[in-house]
Amino acid sequence: MNPNTLFYILIAIIIIDFVIDKIIDHLNAKHFDDKVPPELTDVYEEKEYLKSQAYKKENYRFSIYVSTFSIVVTLAFFLLKGFAWVDHIARGITDNEILVTLIFFGIIMLANDFISTPFSYYQTFVIEEKYGFNKSTKKLFFIDKLKGWLLSILIGGGILGLIAWFYQKTGDYFWMYTWLFIAVFSIFMTLFYSSLIVPLFNKQTPLENGELRSRIEDFAKKIGFKLDNIFVIDGSKRSTKANAYFSGFGPKKRIVLYDTLIDDLETDEIVGVLAHEVGHYKKKHVFINMLLSILMTGFTLYILSLLIGNSLLSQALSVEKPSFHIGLIAFGVLYSPISEITGIIMNYISRKFEYQADDFAKEHYDGDSLVSSLKKLSKNSLSNLTPHKANVFVHYSHPTLLQRVINLKTS
Repeated sequence: MNPNTLFYILIAIIIIDFVIDKIIDHLNAKHFDDKVPPELTDVYEEKEYLKSQAYKKENYRFSIYVSTFSIVVTLAFFLLKGFAWVDHIARGITDNEILVTLIFFGIIMLANDFISTPFSYYQTFVIEEKYGFNKSTKKLFFIDKLKGWLLSILIGGGILGLIAWFYQKTGDYFWMYTWLFIAVFSIFMTLFYSSLIVPLFNKQTPLENGELRSRIEDFAKKIGFKLDNIFVIDGSKRSTKANAYFSGFGPKKRIVLYDTLIDDLETDEIVGVLAHEVGHYKKKHVFINMLLSILMTGFTLYILSLLIGNSLLSQALSVEKPSFHIGLIAFGVLYSPISEITGIIMNYISRKFEYQADDFAKEHYDGDSLVSSLKKLSKNSLSNLTPHKANVFVHYSHPTLLQRVINLKTS
């Protein structure tokens, strides 16, 4: 195979991925106006339903503009030999290969963020504002951006630099050292993400003593679940949308409830949501997901090690000198079809886990309370009640509301 052939394969993969994604989005949009299933007719009042319809249609139109602009810029960058140009800039600053890699990706990421920020700003301060979701300020929006850049430089840059160093020192065996490092780092982040990263963006406070905490502690005691860390996060500083999640394991496990969740739901409903989250822990979903992620990372790195040294990858992007960072870009595109497949598999497993967590909540607490909470959360976020099956199959990490309600109502 010559470099030109590989280049056009890369272009074809990008275009095919875009077309498939747009077909799925179109199929999903065609079902926006489907009749609401009888099990969900109590989710929306008529005025709220019309609002939800308008919200998802506006988001769909906006996504078309964003994705079309994105692929035009991407294809232009490939066709105009943009990666070779950025590589030339990086090599004009230093001849250290690790620093060249960091500067190269730094320029790419900064340019990408610069291009995407106006879209993100419009999404937040026009669309989300219009439908009553946005609570963020312009100051907070840009502070979040700066914090994100800082984390990307310190953590992302540190990891990338270390991987480039592994490659420089160990050649084709770099994938084993990288895999070991990422495995350790993943475990560390699972344990400490909520206590180290989240506080940079949100305030977390222990749930105050009162009826809710007592009910949660009573439930935890009933099922033999030691739970000392129950936190409330100030999600309302950015959005009215509610959520809850479980993180960590062992002594570092914690339940985090959004303050919007506490405001939107009754005590029974909140405990129902928490019972679902505890179900994830009891069923070892946190551990299994982490293990699967580590295994998939190892598989990806091994495939990368077989190809990264091939000069064809760099030459396909008009860079004559074989380079780790250029090869990484080409590999990322080549691997994307496999990544899509593994993503679908992971979403399928995730949906199964959600059913199991729902079943746990139904068995050990109350399925009706969880159903009521799910319906309220869907209403308050103007969720789509009639998604197309293809969209669910490819993109959904959770079953649809209808699927969850039917499962919870089935004795």
